[in-house]
Amino acid sequence: MSTPPNAYKARQAPWLLIALTTLVAIFMLAPIALSVMTGLVVNYSKGLASGLTTRWLAEVWELYGGTVGASLWLALLCVAGNLLLGVPCAYALARSPSRAARWFEELLTLPVAVPGLASALALILVYGQLAGFRQSFAFILVGHMVFTLPFMVRTVGAAFRKGELRALEEAARSLGASFAQRFLGVLVPAVLPAIVAGSLMVFTLSVGEFNLTWMLHTPLTRTLPVGLADSYASMRIEIGSAYTLVFLIVILPVLWGLQAIGALIEKHHGT
Repeated sequence: MSTPPNAYKARQAPWLLIALTTLVAIFMLAPIALSVMTGLVVNYSKGLASGLTTRWLAEVWELYGGTVGASLWLALLCVAGNLLLGVPCAYALARSPSRAARWFEELLTLPVAVPGLASALALILVYGQLAGFRQSFAFILVGHMVFTLPFMVRTVGAAFRKGELRALEEAARSLGASFAQRFLGVLVPAVLPAIVAGSLMVFTLSVGEFNLTWMLHTPLTRTLPVGLADSYASMRIEIGSAYTLVFLIVILPVLWGLQAIGALIEKHHGT
């Protein structure tokens, strides 16, 4: 008995998808793997035949180790700032029926569309005269907040707009709950998965942000991406590649940990 042609194609389709996915994965991971290998070999031009070493990693840590802590602190502060400003802002925009609120929401997304260099130049023109502020990490933090706030507001705002959440809020109001009790006790727990997703996005964007940071930084306020660009431009390719490896060693465990926390929260609070 022969196999029907359609059934044969149905069985083959998953293998084609797996093969395509594998090719895409290899295409994306190959440059990273090569860069990591370059950071571990003695001489890139001779490849693995020159031997392996951790010398370049040690030099990167000695020259740019301070940028690791600075970037992680900036990203955490950026998340905290987004939670304090973005979540209430998302609620206000979700509940406001006015056209001005829609315009403000669109205006809020402008920093995402505008090149980071232009946003940074605007910040320098307005606040660049404040020397103490200009030369501190707070100046870069403001830039990261401007860039990441739309992602938090959009993500959490979509959750606040769900019809069932409006009904839940009305039910709490009818039972005499104050605004603080409704917002902190009912709404925030209900949209917690969206808040966690927005926080992960903000953290990732802040850690890897380069264009805006490159314009805002000073020699004393470098971050990981700025140091990475500096090492690529002024040092051996092995040191630049070792910096990439340091970046991965630092960032990947943090991201995996945050994603695990997010998955745990989503499991207990649902969507």
